[in-house]
Amino acid sequence: MARTRLTPERENELYTAVLDLLGEVGYEALTMDAIAARTRSSKATLYRQWGSKPELVVKALRNNKPVHLAEIDTGSLRGDVQAVLTRTDDCQMEKNSALLRGLSHAVHNNPDLFQALRELLIEPEMTGLGALLQRAVDRGEVRPDNPALPYVPHMMIGAFAARELVEERPVDQAFLTAYVEAVVFPALGV
Repeated sequence: MARTRLTPERENELYTAVLDLLGEVGYEALTMDAIAARTRSSKATLYRQWGSKPELVVKALRNNKPVHLAEIDTGSLRGDVQAVLTRTDDCQMEKNSALLRGLSHAVHNNPDLFQALRELLIEPEMTGLGALLQRAVDRGEVRPDNPALPYVPHMMIGAFAARELVEERPVDQAFLTAYVEAVVFPALGV
């Protein structure tokens, strides 16, 4: 059966409702019935459009990302990183961190969710970050043999996870800016 094309406005409305529900009840308790009720849709429409709960949740997260790393090219690594950090306000960053923390537990029991996260969110972001870093290497800002290059994703994920654990505070722009200046740029020799 052919998929009916939703308007971008309707699609955004659905994604917003999914993320709101996810924040309210968590992944395990999130149901397609609840999403259908919240969005005044039929379950059949949701399944026809997205195929599964994991795919719908991850596409909602992907749609919610204001920054797609592959699109950023200011001409310098510092400029690129600054552009990434300023495209998300602190309130949205806190909300996104809470959603991802909730999902990080759910992926252990839901291989379909893990697979959808890898394919639709993590791998595109890793590809975008790789392109951003490769441009820095090509411009001569970072040595191609710098041993820290493969660990930049780990450093950045670590910043998000550790702030909450160590300081019991959410990640914000000020923290990430200071972290990148103190940890990531020195490791890259920038």
